[in-house]
Amino acid sequence: MNARRLFPYAIFALLIMPAALTAQYPVRDGSVTNIEPYLFAAADFGIDAEGVTFAKDIAPILQRSCQNCHRVGGGAPMALTTYQDARRYATRIRDRTAIRDRMGAMPPYYVEPGIGIQRFKNDHPLSDQELATIQAWVDNGAPEGDPSDMPPPLDFPDDVGWTLGEPDLVLRSVDMTMPAVGPDRWGDIGFVPTGLTGDRYVESVEVREVNDIPTDREATTVGGRYIFHHMTYSSGVLNEDGSGLVQGTTQGWPIHEVGRNADIFGDGVGMLLQENSALSLRASHLHANGWRETTAHLEFGFKFFQEGYEPKYRRSGGSGGNGIDIDVRPNQAAQEFHSYRVLTEHTKITAFEPHLHAPGVRMCLEAIWGINRFMLNCVGYDHNWVKQYLYEDDAAPLLPKGTILHTIGFLDTRPENPNLADTRNWAGGGRRSVSSMFIDLGQSARLTEEQFQAEMAVRRANMKDKNEYDIGCPLCWAPQIEENATTQGGAP
Repeated sequence: MNARRLFPYAIFALLIMPAALTAQYPVRDGSVTNIEPYLFAAADFGIDAEGVTFAKDIAPILQRSCQNCHRVGGGAPMALTTYQDARRYATRIRDRTAIRDRMGAMPPYYVEPGIGIQRFKNDHPLSDQELATIQAWVDNGAPEGDPSDMPPPLDFPDDVGWTLGEPDLVLRSVDMTMPAVGPDRWGDIGFVPTGLTGDRYVESVEVREVNDIPTDREATTVGGRYIFHHMTYSSGVLNEDGSGLVQGTTQGWPIHEVGRNADIFGDGVGMLLQENSALSLRASHLHANGWRETTAHLEFGFKFFQEGYEPKYRRSGGSGGNGIDIDVRPNQAAQEFHSYRVLTEHTKITAFEPHLHAPGVRMCLEAIWGINRFMLNCVGYDHNWVKQYLYEDDAAPLLPKGTILHTIGFLDTRPENPNLADTRNWAGGGRRSVSSMFIDLGQSARLTEEQFQAEMAVRRANMKDKNEYDIGCPLCWAPQIEENATTQGGAP
């Protein structure tokens, strides 16, 4: 069977391709003050503005996108489980949701609509119609409506729960105690043996903090619910005396941070937990929560692929960035940072995770192929709510080797940025939030030629015709020729 290859990109690049989906929303930049709200007229969606009520229209939205955090015992302030709760904060709900993809928006999902890929796993963004409904409700006096229209209340677990369901393996760190008020603590908190008697590939991992903070009390700040800010950890095979990991067996896992969603590695990928392995909790950051001494530990919940599973693809890291020699100037908005990386292998990007620290407000990811530029995504950033965006498998960027990945970060170091403790000083790269980073912590998979061609064939089969375009697959409609074929006049 003859292998197939791509038509030379220099010829295909002469075709005109769209750089992004047509934007129909506010244009953003790197300033925290450029937060023009998304405002919609109810009539444009066939909504009777005066007929919108909490019981019938607003409660279902809050249950789906807000109440998991905004409840007594939840991770966020402002319980929104009853009409009385929501009515009290109605104006704030309208204003915060209308920000949508900027710092301070709720729910904390910052993918900018109208640009690039819009399909992600386990996402809960508010639609234009839902924003129009909320705005109509508040502007009409936030009526309760008929209580019989209320959906049944959600049943939340007594503990913090697992968003991906019960794990196959739960590993527990040591207990750590922080005073009510005191300096931050950084450092290694030891090893956690897995107890595995055979190698297992991990389908997903979720990390949660379990602490002794009462759950019958409403939080006043997100930080008041937790003492672990983040944990950078790795795994590997334990040495004979259990004092360290065997050199050459270690691998890093996605970082845990407050508010960050769980990691799903995707079909065909997976991460390996070896037999006789352990987690190395080598870089913890803990802080006082400001109101009580707190004892807490982390739990790592792993879901496995079936025994005997072998991944098809080789896993890789994010698109790039620069966390070392960046030059962040004081009191300046819209500072841009650029990073370029040439893909040496066919690549499927499975997750995009901007990481910018306190000054950060936005990150964009662009793919450059030949003369064409494809804006894959632009995402707002808020260091209080670090999020990752997991692409649906059939929408993930599928990029040929030779593609240039261009990462653009936007920072604002003026007093208008509420995340900054001091706006007067220059900052470079650094691990602490008062320093800065400009990196994509996302995930990707490296594909062979055969795997790349097979993935593109699936994409083409899902598209109705050649008038439909996949922004994440620049070569899906590229002409293909046989490996050894030639044309009249010479060049294949």
